[in-house]
Amino acid sequence: MNGKVVVAAAGSIAVAVAAFMMITTFGTSEQYAIDVDPLKDPQDLFTTARVSIHNTGRAPLTNVIVDYEGHTDKIPVLMPGEKVIMSPPSGNALKQVTVTCDEGLHVTKPYRIPTKMPGMMGS
Repeated sequence: MNGKVVVAAAGSIAVAVAAFMMITTFGTSEQYAIDVDPLKDPQDLFTTARVSIHNTGRAPLTNVIVDYEGHTDKIPVLMPGEKVIMSPPSGNALKQVTVTCDEGLHVTKPYRIPTKMPGMMGS
């Protein structure tokens, strides 16, 4: 009797883990989706900045244009799940970034500044 309970519990756990993995692996049900994360980190003497672009959809994105307000970069193809990190040009105002692609996506986001913690560089 106890052996059947253990087998049933193990089977239930295996099914739950498999379902969780499928949900997190396949993530979105949208064909075209993109996540844009512009970050600037002001230090005492300089500011570092980067823009992460992640294709969170199920299909490739083509001709992804990253507009830093006056300067643009182009990513010919961004495959599903692929993430690239771009560097804005020096001298850029670092206010916002606009990302567009042939599939009709248009995302504009301001640069975010990470929270400074005591004892960390730049705080």
